[in-house]
Amino acid sequence: MPHEKYQRLITAVAGLPAVPTAVAHPCDVSSLAGAVDAARAGIIIPILVGPAHRITAAAQAAGIDISAYEIVGTEHSHASAERAVALVREGRAELLMKGSLHTDELMAAVVDRANGLRTARRISHCFVLDVPTYHKPLIITDAAINIAPSLEDKADIVCNAIELAHALGIAVPKVALLSATESINPKIPSTVEAAALCKMADRGQISGGLLDGPLALDNAISPEAARIKGIGGPVAGDADILVVPDLEAGNMLAKSLSFLADADAAGIVLGARVPLMLTSRADSVESRLASCAVGVLLAARRRAQTVQKGPGV
Repeated sequence: MPHEKYQRLITAVAGLPAVPTAVAHPCDVSSLAGAVDAARAGIIIPILVGPAHRITAAAQAAGIDISAYEIVGTEHSHASAERAVALVREGRAELLMKGSLHTDELMAAVVDRANGLRTARRISHCFVLDVPTYHKPLIITDAAINIAPSLEDKADIVCNAIELAHALGIAVPKVALLSATESINPKIPSTVEAAALCKMADRGQISGGLLDGPLALDNAISPEAARIKGIGGPVAGDADILVVPDLEAGNMLAKSLSFLADADAAGIVLGARVPLMLTSRADSVESRLASCAVGVLLAARRRAQTVQKGPGV
């Protein structure tokens, strides 16, 4: 059934309180409508950050009533990114949502060393895909932030993806470290790095999931392909998370699934102080709502962990 997996995500947040969300520069119909749709669904409470006259014009063009939502006025997109990040730092927002500005512009404010939202962990991107031909949600990382991640970067990318899977209710996610082959070949660096990441998991440097790799894509998602090649273990043919070698591979894989297999892709950035929802003008309504739902599930999980640790931790 189309969007079935996304509907489960959206249903999962139905009992959770709507989360205050700084929406950076929602100055076109697409980004503004996405935020308002999520607000009407009870998922977020948007704080619209941008030039007030442009936000109002977009609302009028789309026939959207935004009178119930706070507008924090700025002069331009760069200021919108900085002010949205500041709202998070001030504790007024628990989520950050991209509007009609460029991703790089928003990320520059997020990673700013003095006033951004950095943590000790590398920031990375995940797509959560609803693929009609796959039996469960599929996470692909990293397709938008890290261009050519090092082994150290990939360890953080894997940890971020495992944290996301936990928030989605996957207790022990199966992590497939992708390459062009399932054999370790020193001439293909991604195979060597995949093997190193698996050993890091064996030694407890990466925890919370089951890692296997290198795996070719077919071996990661097709039980039959894994059987034919004689690849055993719990991950092969049943992956929850696909870790790609680099941004180009991830971007092509996610977009191939979206445009050739009718998959919906919800985008989320992890590793910062709060989750960041990345939406595209090409996203369906279901994808936008799913992105917000994923952000809310992550925020709820972090809130619960903070309560468990106690104040001052």
